[in-house]
Amino acid sequence: MAMTRKRAIIVGIGIAIFAVFLGWRLVRPMNIFVVTENFERPMDTSKSSMSTDALRASTCGACHREIYAEWKTSIHSQAWTDPYFQVDWKFDELQQICKNCHIPLDRQQEYKVLGFSDAEKLKPILADNPDFDAKLQHEGVTCAACHYKDGKMLGPIGDVDASHPVEKLADANEICLRCHVVQGERWDTFFRYPPCGTAAEIAAGGGQWKGRSGELAVGDASELGCVQCHMPAVERALVDGGPVRKARRHLWRGGHDPATVKQALDIRFAEIGADRRAYALSLTNVGAAHFLPTGTPDRHLTVHLRVLDRNGQTLAEENHSLKRTTMWRPFIIDLWDTRLPRNQPRSYRIDVPAAGKPAAVEAVVRYHLLDEARRARIGYENTEPIAYEVFRSRIVLQQGQ
Repeated sequence: MAMTRKRAIIVGIGIAIFAVFLGWRLVRPMNIFVVTENFERPMDTSKSSMSTDALRASTCGACHREIYAEWKTSIHSQAWTDPYFQVDWKFDELQQICKNCHIPLDRQQEYKVLGFSDAEKLKPILADNPDFDAKLQHEGVTCAACHYKDGKMLGPIGDVDASHPVEKLADANEICLRCHVVQGERWDTFFRYPPCGTAAEIAAGGGQWKGRSGELAVGDASELGCVQCHMPAVERALVDGGPVRKARRHLWRGGHDPATVKQALDIRFAEIGADRRAYALSLTNVGAAHFLPTGTPDRHLTVHLRVLDRNGQTLAEENHSLKRTTMWRPFIIDLWDTRLPRNQPRSYRIDVPAAGKPAAVEAVVRYHLLDEARRARIGYENTEPIAYEVFRSRIVLQQGQ
């Protein structure tokens, strides 16, 4: 009897400890990625003899006018000032680590990172930064974020005789990996792909991600093709009066640009068989080596199929989401992923009911930059739409169908 009582006490204590542990997991701060060496600190510009003014995009634009004009239209230029980022960042308690991708240069940040008070490097030891420049901060991912390293200017074409000597890049895709390979392999996370795993999705070729600590499962960065897709080739002079040569546009169009998303999708809507009693929408990712959508897990596609009567009333409908679904607490687990891999068609069907005098079938596909539930949770009052149409088609049915 005493042994049974003792065993019950031990079990009870174990259950209580487990309950406390789960409770902590449900309310603890969320750490969804691992801070790796490639982005644990802002980029050090102390080795440069360049003034802060010389590092500004506006200064670069004095000579590289076309490139500067393109950069100003890009999301890179808005990486810090974007209203959604600012609201989301504040909701996540203003984590310092986020700055190292959104404002990567040390002179863009109000504080210097002296070290870390935790092994995960999510609690940096900070001190006032005397070199901080607010104007440079507002440039987000500015020119020097990609073209500066260890006191040198980098470019696809090396030129030691330029007004500022330029060292040739081994491969421009390497620059993308500093931020676009943020990963999350921890004891308590079970991501199929890293949280912002664009590069991982390409490297894995649609299979399981095989990298750890930011390492790629590919032989070299050139296999990723980031630059080849998001920076279209162009022939032009890099500076006024310079020779015309092969170059790239500085646009980085992606999910924020409807034209780019539409170009990446092959969408077809047609009847199935000969009786015209069912219709199918087919979607294929023909333009992106990564999944579509990619980037933050909130991005997704929706498919809405409807059968309408002659008054526009809905007789039948089908709704589908193509998204990455993740359980965030008490452990982070990728549950399922219905996004579009490269060149793997996905079809959705709707049947035409016999009753109600059907007059038309309609298909609408929309791209969502942000999940509505997430928008409401963080309190983001958007002034611009967070979703847009990428496809709409209506097929009129013949009378009597």
